[in-house]
Amino acid sequence: MGCKLLGPASEIFGETTLPLAPGAVRAGFPSPAADYLENTVCLQELLIAHPQATFLMRVEGDSMVGAGIHDGDIVVVDRAIKPGDGKVVVAVMDGDFAIKRLRYRGGECFLESANPKFKPIPVTEHSENSVWGVVTNVIHRL
Repeated sequence: MGCKLLGPASEIFGETTLPLAPGAVRAGFPSPAADYLENTVCLQELLIAHPQATFLMRVEGDSMVGAGIHDGDIVVVDRAIKPGDGKVVVAVMDGDFAIKRLRYRGGECFLESANPKFKPIPVTEHSENSVWGVVTNVIHRL
């Protein structure tokens, strides 16, 4: 699964705000809706902790479907966050971006897919693989 760099998130989102309806939306049976808006939400504040180090990337492929990341989704990638075990990361693998889950087992590091069709990829000090950034959010169309 690859990723295509779209650009710095701060330039794309800017200071866009959207209205926020009051209360929560139930996933069960409906509740009465209010006729007014309670507040607004700034997408940059909601999705981006480090604007200067955050980028949006479009996902290509199906290796992360088990993590809820699908072909065509946009991921928010923060380069200021330290990668750690279990984090979903964008890695540079053989010169291309790829999205995987970072795993440490038995003193070894692996990049794992969230799709059983793909095998874990070992990361060694001699490999050409490196972590580029940590995925913090997924923008997914229904």
